[in-house]
Amino acid sequence: MIKKLGTFVSIAAIAFILYIFTFFIEGEMGVVLIAFLIVPPIVSFLFALYARKRIMVSIFSDAYVKKGSMLEVTVTVEKTGKLPIAVAEICPKASEVFEKHSKKYRLSLFSERKAKFTFSINAEIGGNGEISVCDVFSCGFLGFVRFRIKSGLPAPISVGVIPEIPDVKPSSQLLRQISDAVLTSDDNDENDTEMLFSSNLTPGYEHREYVQGDPLKRINWKLSSKKQKLMVRLDEAVASVQPLVALDLYRKPNADPVQAVLQEEKLICSVIGLVKALTKQGISCNLACNSAEETALESIDDPDYCDIVLLKILAAKVVPGQRIDINFSGSVCSCVAATTIPDGSFSGVMKNIGSVSNLSVIIPEPAVYKEFSELWYLDYTDNVFKMV
Repeated sequence: MIKKLGTFVSIAAIAFILYIFTFFIEGEMGVVLIAFLIVPPIVSFLFALYARKRIMVSIFSDAYVKKGSMLEVTVTVEKTGKLPIAVAEICPKASEVFEKHSKKYRLSLFSERKAKFTFSINAEIGGNGEISVCDVFSCGFLGFVRFRIKSGLPAPISVGVIPEIPDVKPSSQLLRQISDAVLTSDDNDENDTEMLFSSNLTPGYEHREYVQGDPLKRINWKLSSKKQKLMVRLDEAVASVQPLVALDLYRKPNADPVQAVLQEEKLICSVIGLVKALTKQGISCNLACNSAEETALESIDDPDYCDIVLLKILAAKVVPGQRIDINFSGSVCSCVAATTIPDGSFSGVMKNIGSVSNLSVIIPEPAVYKEFSELWYLDYTDNVFKMV
């Protein structure tokens, strides 16, 4: 309001001076001054008015960037008409995983139809981020007027910021607990298998010969010794001995965005670090994670595949107020539920999981919740999981 009042006062002062100069000092020169001060603003206004529907903007960047690195973003501005565009003002915006960016860019299009510029922005927090153009203005060449372009803005582009995944130590108590549950379940599974042997001593499971890359956990050593070659059981046979890891990136609708992405980054690092440590020990895992559309379930039996799953997680935008929607009807030997906020609503989510021998809950940092008695967090000092 004060700025507008100041502009009005300035215009009124100039008009008063022109009036005095024209009618009381020098009439002919006053007319020239009036023409000089009126015509250019009118032309500038018409140029800005014409260009407000003639500007097209597009943005491009890489889909992923490592945390702590600079992301280069290219913005292209194109005119659709023949007349020149005096000044186009572009206002890019970056979400919370990037450093704050408030710089405005201005460019003109006279003879050329297209122009572009590139800016760099630092990726500060691991997670899913967005780069967008929040505002585009058509400005006159004098800078007195500008019109906001309300249609034709480019859609935001999704960028995954890749965090550094900690190397979780195998000595962590949580890993030992999961390993013991898998071994116990696997022993019971072997006993059940022996009851299904047929006359040719072939187990009731379907098998195939081992190929390089198969997890050692699936090798049926008894059958392999009989056939004198390594035989592995198919996925259906080991489903019950694969621990289930559920990643729930829940964000409250009214949460502070910066604090929310910090908590989500810690949780993602904890889960991927855990799964990597398990697969290095030959324990395959089922990882369920929520996305904008549906819950994705990944079967992971290779530590290198964890990096691919991480990219899939970072590519999905976190929807505020949305919990993971998981319905796992089978039985699992162990379930690890990772969530940003393990409150009562999360307890309802976990009821959709079938028979679970033991349940552990991972949270981003030490906190106490009455809904769960066994809470874990990753201590980045020692890279071990500790109980709250």
